[in-house]
Amino acid sequence: MGNCLDRLHGQNGSESHSVNFGRGDVQLITAKEVWDEKLSEASRNGKIVVVNFSASWCGPCRMIAPFYSELSEKYPSFMFLTVDVDELTEFSSSWDIRATPTFYMLKDGQQIDKLVGANKPELQKKLAAIADSVVNLAV
Repeated sequence: MGNCLDRLHGQNGSESHSVNFGRGDVQLITAKEVWDEKLSEASRNGKIVVVNFSASWCGPCRMIAPFYSELSEKYPSFMFLTVDVDELTEFSSSWDIRATPTFYMLKDGQQIDKLVGANKPELQKKLAAIADSVVNLAV
């Protein structure tokens, strides 16, 4: 499945693609402080955090964004976040993002799973497995 390894430019170097990464119940992270608040909120509420590290110029990111939004509605017990790697370059680097999209699944701020690339079936499978394990732990 697709992933972007380098920034793409239009012929004049200024082409941009507007993508709304924050549809559905997806929250766009615009600052490190917002990230910290969301992780604290998720920990307090016992929520799994799913993070999509994306870029507006990335074709596979744009392709999977609507599906990611659908997943946010399908799994309301998870918190869905998106980080634009160009807006938060240093922060994204601290997560060792080498390709977009990259998805992290976190519990209490710690990584429990990861997926690199716009692989819809694999993302769905990973979230379903996490949801099932959370349900089984609660029983």
